[in-house]
Amino acid sequence: MTASPASRRAGILVPLFSIPSSRSWGIGEIADLEHIAQWLDAAGQRVLQLLPINEMPPDERSPYSALSAMAIDPQFISMGGVEDFDAIGGEAALPAADRARLDAARSSDTIDYATIRPLKLDVLRRAFACFRAQECRNRSARFAEFKAFCEDQAWWLEDYALFRALHARYDERPWMEWPAPLRDREADALQSARAELADAVTFRQYLQWLAAVQWARVRSRTGRVQLFGDLPFMVSTDSADVWARQDEFRLDVSVGVPPDAFSDTGQDWGLPAYRWDVFAARDFDWLRHRARRNADLYRGYRIDHLVGFYRTYFREKSGQGAGFTPPDESSQQALGEKVLMTFREAGAEIIAEDLGTVPDFVRGSLTRLGVPGYKVLRWERYWDEAGQPFRDPAEYASLAVATSGTHDTEPMAVWWEQASLDERAAVLMIPSIRDRLDETSRASALQHQEFSQAIRSALLESLYSSRADLLLLPIQDVFGWRDRINQPATVSDGNWTWRLPWPSDTLSAQPEAVAVARELRDLSERYGRA
Repeated sequence: MTASPASRRAGILVPLFSIPSSRSWGIGEIADLEHIAQWLDAAGQRVLQLLPINEMPPDERSPYSALSAMAIDPQFISMGGVEDFDAIGGEAALPAADRARLDAARSSDTIDYATIRPLKLDVLRRAFACFRAQECRNRSARFAEFKAFCEDQAWWLEDYALFRALHARYDERPWMEWPAPLRDREADALQSARAELADAVTFRQYLQWLAAVQWARVRSRTGRVQLFGDLPFMVSTDSADVWARQDEFRLDVSVGVPPDAFSDTGQDWGLPAYRWDVFAARDFDWLRHRARRNADLYRGYRIDHLVGFYRTYFREKSGQGAGFTPPDESSQQALGEKVLMTFREAGAEIIAEDLGTVPDFVRGSLTRLGVPGYKVLRWERYWDEAGQPFRDPAEYASLAVATSGTHDTEPMAVWWEQASLDERAAVLMIPSIRDRLDETSRASALQHQEFSQAIRSALLESLYSSRADLLLLPIQDVFGWRDRINQPATVSDGNWTWRLPWPSDTLSAQPEAVAVARELRDLSERYGRA
């Protein structure tokens, strides 16, 4: 059954990695969702929009580059909630060197993945050794719960755990470089690997069990705040999913987007393409699995690069050609609607990231299906009219997600301060913004590029008053911060490392956070979003 969305709501976009508490190990963890949800509830917010939480390769930071479409990254496990860690003494029993590394990760202004990941994985191995020696050997109640989890989740967990054990065995090299019998999934080779790597396979299952138990616990404690996830359009070639289903993907091409008004060359993401004919022959079973997994984790989720599920742009690696699959509009529409209905069947609410170059028929299809697309204030303009005026958020359709930006865009403060005089003047002509600023404030906003408190307040109120039923704002924009989560098409130490300036369990004691919560609650109540 499809989940029926609530009426008007507001929420905040913030990555899980960005919300560490005072007990976390230098990165936001599953238990920290309860802390941020408490602050959101006090602020009258009803949705917490996360970025993907799937397991990444050890040297990767982007949540959109994953080893699995199903597995939760073990870096998000809250060590304070692991019974086997407590059984071996917890933090108090850490060796001095590990304690120093943990202290450094906690005190860092940004997320120190190079310290956190190996430290946490090493400690989790010690916890697993305790679990195996105590719970497994004694066939305890916890062991029974673990076995039940493995059986219930076998539909994705078995392939993933073996893949992850093999990946570690071969020094984290891509599966394409493994010995041919394992690369090609020969039955005898897989059976031998399961036997030889039994402990390593069980360890990976154990990590996912810990994460699942913690996730279920925190979902029961977020109250009125709904958890929303993010479903990436594609998984990496080097992933458990592609390794297990090689005939469902084209590995000879690379997915991206074609040249457009924003790029003369387009984008090449280095990802495989779906073999839609094979998917259809199997009734889209892998996408059904993804939908089922996301429905288990979230109340709803955002579908990244929605247009790719209607028509996927690919380039042949040989350089011989490029194009869309499917190739024609009628087939594209039929495919996209089939995929969206498949996602909906699992019961979670879906919203669609339909930004960039998107054909009109795709947005018409979304409207017919009742799936809201995005309205980003800075890009919503009447492009064919003289002066290209901005659309007033009051004119957005109710079936929409209004927002000030995404995880890839510069924060609203930076956008405003880098905007041209003409662009700022056009923003100030939006009725729902113009009417909230007196003449002095408007004149000052044109004379000075500084992102003032008056401008911030007017932009926020304009978005809260929008007709769009769902409002999702990046946390940077509600505070007026200038920090970026990610800068696309760049490789930088700053990407994906931003964290809150305070521990998430202290938000209710931070004057700035308390003031912003009060402001957001007032806006939510005033415009029917509470």
